[in-house]
Amino acid sequence: MAGGNEDNKGAEVVIKKKRQKTSTIWNDFDEVELLGVGKKAVCRYCKDKLSMGSKGGKGGSTSHLRRHSEILGIRYSNERMREIIVIAVMVHELPFSIVKDEVWMWAFQYANSKFQKISRKTVRSDCLALYEAEKKQLKTLLKIKSSHQVVEYMVIITGHFMDAGWNLQKKVLSFVKVPAPQRGIDVADAIFKCLKARGIEDKVFFVSVDNASYNDSCLKNLKENLSLSKMLILNGDLFHVRCCAHILNLLVQDGLSKIKDIIQNVRESVKYINHNDSRLKAFCDVVEQKHIKERKLIIDCPTRWNSTFQMLSTILKFKTAFSAYNERDPHYTYAPSHEDWEKVQKVCTLLEVFNVATHIISGSEYPSTNLYLVEVWRVKQLIDNALEDTTFFMREMAGSMKVKFDKYWGECNMLMSITSVLDPRCKFHVVNICFPLIYKSEEIAKENIEKYVTLSINESSLNEMNDTGINSSTTSASKSSIVTGYDQIMNIVRANEVIPPMKSELEDYFKENVYIPETSNSSFSVLEWWRNNSLKYKVLSKMAGDILTIPISTVALESTFSIGGRVINEYRSKLNEESIEALIWGGGGGEASS
Repeated sequence: MAGGNEDNKGAEVVIKKKRQKTSTIWNDFDEVELLGVGKKAVCRYCKDKLSMGSKGGKGGSTSHLRRHSEILGIRYSNERMREIIVIAVMVHELPFSIVKDEVWMWAFQYANSKFQKISRKTVRSDCLALYEAEKKQLKTLLKIKSSHQVVEYMVIITGHFMDAGWNLQKKVLSFVKVPAPQRGIDVADAIFKCLKARGIEDKVFFVSVDNASYNDSCLKNLKENLSLSKMLILNGDLFHVRCCAHILNLLVQDGLSKIKDIIQNVRESVKYINHNDSRLKAFCDVVEQKHIKERKLIIDCPTRWNSTFQMLSTILKFKTAFSAYNERDPHYTYAPSHEDWEKVQKVCTLLEVFNVATHIISGSEYPSTNLYLVEVWRVKQLIDNALEDTTFFMREMAGSMKVKFDKYWGECNMLMSITSVLDPRCKFHVVNICFPLIYKSEEIAKENIEKYVTLSINESSLNEMNDTGINSSTTSASKSSIVTGYDQIMNIVRANEVIPPMKSELEDYFKENVYIPETSNSSFSVLEWWRNNSLKYKVLSKMAGDILTIPISTVALESTFSIGGRVINEYRSKLNEESIEALIWGGGGGEASS
C-alpha cells in the first residue's frame, strides 16, 4: 500500500470480482476499483480508501488498523512485552543491560506508545521467573512419565525421554558448575542433586558421557547412589554409555595428525591467495585457464575438523591451479607437493565416511541408537581397508586408529546389539552381517539380547504385580504387614503365568518378516513403528521405548565436530550461577543446544 488517506469523494465505485485473497488483512479491508483512479483498499470501519501498489501491496494497512484497536478488541499487554524481551535476551544471548540501550527502547516505544521501560534488574528477575515456571512444568511432566529417563551431561545436564505420544524429547535439566579441580565424586554429587530436585532419581536408565578423565569415578559413585532405588535396568550393566561422537573425534584427530604439516600449508595457501585482490585475480585467471568450475576457496576453523575436511576436499579441486600458480608467483612458498596431494586425497576419502557417520549418530530429533552398530561397522571396514593399503602412510594412520577403536569398541557392546535388533527393518540381519567383522561372533549379540529380554520380563512381571496390588492382601488382613502363605503362592503362580506369553512375543517378532517401509529409510521413524505395534508387542514396545531414546552422542550436531567445548561468553561468565542456569535454559527454549 502506498500509504496515506485519499479523498473519499470522487468517481463511482465499481466492485471487481477477484480471486480469493490469502492475507488475513482482507478480513478488515475490501478491494475496489475506482473509475479513472485505479485499485483501492476500503477500510470496513471508517470507509477510508487506501492506495494499493502495483502488485496489490497493502503495507500501510496494519498501521491504519491500530487506529481501530478498540473496535477490533486489540489490547496491549506490557507483561507480554516483558516476556518477549526476556525470551529475546535468552535466545540471542544479550546482556541484561540491553534495556538501557536508547535505540533499542526507542524502537519499542515507536512500535507502541504504551510501552514502559524496564530496568536490567527487572529483566534478570523476569528471566528467573520464566525459568522457574518452566522448571516446575518440566518436573510435572517427568513425574507423570512411567518410562525410564536418560541423562547426559557435560556442563549442562540434559534429560532425554519419550513422551506419551512416543516422541523423542530433550530438555535441559540443570547447569552444573563444578569448581576445579574437577573430581568424579563432585560431578556425581552435582548430577544426583539435580535428579533429586526434579524427583527423577528413580527413573534414570542410562548416562551418556564424553571421555573426560573423571567420568569413570563419577559414574561409579552415581551408579552406587542410584542403585539404592533398585531401578537400574540389568543391574546397571547398561548404565554407562560413552559418547560415540567423541570416539569418532579421537579417531579423526589421529588421522589429521599424520598430515598436520600439509594442512598448515593448505591453510596458509588459502590465506596467501585471499590476502589481496591482485593475488586473487591472478589465481582466478589460472582457474579459468584450467577450466575449473569451482570458484571459491574455503578456510577452515582449526577447532572444527569438519571445516578442515571441507577445506581439504575443496582445495583438491584446485590442485592443478595451485601447481600453475606456484610457477608464476615466486613469493608463494606453501604449494603442496605431488606426494602431499595424494595424502590429502586419501585422508579426505576417510574423513568423508566419518563426516556422514557423525551426522547420523548426532541427530537429536530422532532415535540414533538403532543406527549405532551399522555406523561402527562402516568405520571398522574403513580402518581394515586402510590397513591393507599399499602406502606406509595409510597403514600407519590406520594402525593408530585401530588402537583407539579397540580401546572403546573392542569389547562387545550390549547396547549396539540390542538396539539394532529392535529396528524392525533389519532385526538380526544387521547383527549377523556386522558382528563377525567387529567381534568375530554374532553369538555374543544373541546372548546379550536374551539376557536383556529375560531380565526385562522379570522386571515387567514384578511391576505388573505391584501395579495390580498383588503384593498386598485384598482381605481384611491387608491392614497387616504380614503376607499370608496364600499371597506368596499366588505371587509365584501369577509370575509363572506372565513369563511364557512374553517369551513368545519375542519369538513372534523374530518369526515375522522384516518391515519394508513404503517411504525412504531416511524418513522412517522406529519409535512410530513401535507405537503402532504396541498392542501387539506389549513388553517389547516398552523395551523399545526405553532403549531407543538413549543418546549415543552427548553433543548436538552443531557442536559435534568441534575439538573444543562450548564457551560461555565473557559477559555471562561474570553472572552468578542461578542467572547462568536460567539463561542457558532459555537460550534453547528449554531444549538442549549442546
